[in-house]
Amino acid sequence: MSQFTALKGLVSLVTGGASGLGRATVERFSKLGSRVILCDLPSSEGQQVASKLDNCVYLPANITSEDEVKEMLKTVLKDYNSLNVLVNCAGIGVARKTYNIHKNLPHPLEEFERVLQVNVMGTFNVVRQAAVLMAQNQPNEDNARGVVINTSSVAAFDGQMGQVAYSASKAAIAGMTLPLARDLGEFGIRVCTICPGVFDTPLLAALPKKAIDALTNSVVFPKRLGNPDEFAQMCQTIVENPYLNGETIRLDGALRMV
Repeated sequence: MSQFTALKGLVSLVTGGASGLGRATVERFSKLGSRVILCDLPSSEGQQVASKLDNCVYLPANITSEDEVKEMLKTVLKDYNSLNVLVNCAGIGVARKTYNIHKNLPHPLEEFERVLQVNVMGTFNVVRQAAVLMAQNQPNEDNARGVVINTSSVAAFDGQMGQVAYSASKAAIAGMTLPLARDLGEFGIRVCTICPGVFDTPLLAALPKKAIDALTNSVVFPKRLGNPDEFAQMCQTIVENPYLNGETIRLDGALRMV
């Protein structure tokens, strides 16, 4: 079995790993024997999460900072001598309509900019620097050296009212998938993107219960919120299937938001 068809022994970096989908991925990969680097903000619970798991360390960094990501990856290279898998889960959202007629206010530009800065620029910042490490790996029999998994959302395609900033950022992440795969394929690095539907995460929990219930009822089957470990399972599948590349995968129980 090649080094990229089993997680055991691989070095995996998960951004946004202190909560939600990222935390579920950290926990699953750790249980499967991957050596996991949990990256999240200094204000996160990253240290507490990592301390409860085997083969897991916490390295704080703001993904929008070129210098912080560079320093974090220097530590990864020094301590592990390689990086095989990157899962980008770090992201933020905002609920804001383009125009609020009651307050006679347009969508604040700084909010739109902030969502794109974290979700798009942050994701790309980590990918571009992680690729430097992955390209130095010894290739396997497929000439494979690494796997990148980014997190978009069904909102990239079915954005709801008040989701213009979030949808734009997630559509950008989906749009990066194929060109990233083409850019990095010559180095043996695969790139896929997962578009989760409604998952039981702190980000979703911030919505009003009425909104959560409406979204849940829109799921075709199984009619429930997604379990974060199901996202982590999809990450595992992408790593283990060497022919998955350049693909954007909806993981949503056939949800189509209206």
